[in-house]
Amino acid sequence: MSALIRRFSRCMVAGLTAAMLVAPAFALDTVKFMAPGSVGGGYDQTARVLGKAMLEANTAKAVTFENKGGAGGTLGLAQFANSTKGDPNALLVVGAIMVAGIEQNKPQISLKDVTPIARLFTEYNVIAVRKDSPYKTLDDLIKDFKEKPTGVTFGGGSKGSIDHIGIAELAGKLDVPVNKVNYIATGGGGEIVAQTLGGQIKVLTGGYAELGQYIKNGQIRVLAIGAPERVPGIDAPTLKESGYDVIIGNWRGVYGAANLTAEQRKEVTDAVVAASKSNVWQENIKINAWTESVLTGDDFGKFVDEEHVRLRAMLVKVGLL
Repeated sequence: MSALIRRFSRCMVAGLTAAMLVAPAFALDTVKFMAPGSVGGGYDQTARVLGKAMLEANTAKAVTFENKGGAGGTLGLAQFANSTKGDPNALLVVGAIMVAGIEQNKPQISLKDVTPIARLFTEYNVIAVRKDSPYKTLDDLIKDFKEKPTGVTFGGGSKGSIDHIGIAELAGKLDVPVNKVNYIATGGGGEIVAQTLGGQIKVLTGGYAELGQYIKNGQIRVLAIGAPERVPGIDAPTLKESGYDVIIGNWRGVYGAANLTAEQRKEVTDAVVAASKSNVWQENIKINAWTESVLTGDDFGKFVDEEHVRLRAMLVKVGLL
């Protein structure tokens, strides 16, 4: 009898252990994402893809999303920092555009007031036009831009964003004065496409992921990409191979709330890194032509500090600061 009970007990323990191994190991509860930009923009897209990835990886029970655009993302940053202190279930999407926004706007709240979690990927800018544009090649655009700089309207993200800095840097390579660059700042995403298709913007620049659907359906045509080398899936030459030594790219990652404990920070970081290995995340890496560049914790924080120095220097160089 006792032997039977012992065997039954061992079976119960083994069964419970197996069940624990296959059960979802949620690291976080309902993750609240702050996307500091418009719906459909780069911050928003990153948040929604990461949210799906965390659900697939069983590192979050549920996800919600909030958008708060303006001032290069610093308005969303301020709201996030003030409303989430100590909350391990809150994530803010960040990127180079926000760093540039902080350098320009000098807000009271900066990335020093929240917790670095992970850089995830780099996305390189395309330079594109609507399908019926007279600019058939990058050389066509450059020729017109050099001859009549103010006659070429460029459109991209907020003033002083990576989009703006990139076009200003390209102008510098062409000996076009920065004050002659006719740049129209938009909220990104659908807004920039609408103005391009409507004719207010002749040339747009932005991440491929934001513009991919319009490129695939033929409404938008890519002339070049600001990557160091050609990007799989994008049929366009790089600026460098076309003779212009300019790289235009925006990294993206996530920060957590202020005042997280070391244990909480590790749990959040592990949850995000696990999500970056999920099928849904890897599929979107390919679809959106993102270049993976995962960096976590204090190493990520150090990288952001270095970005402040780099982008401040670039803003000064191109006359935007």
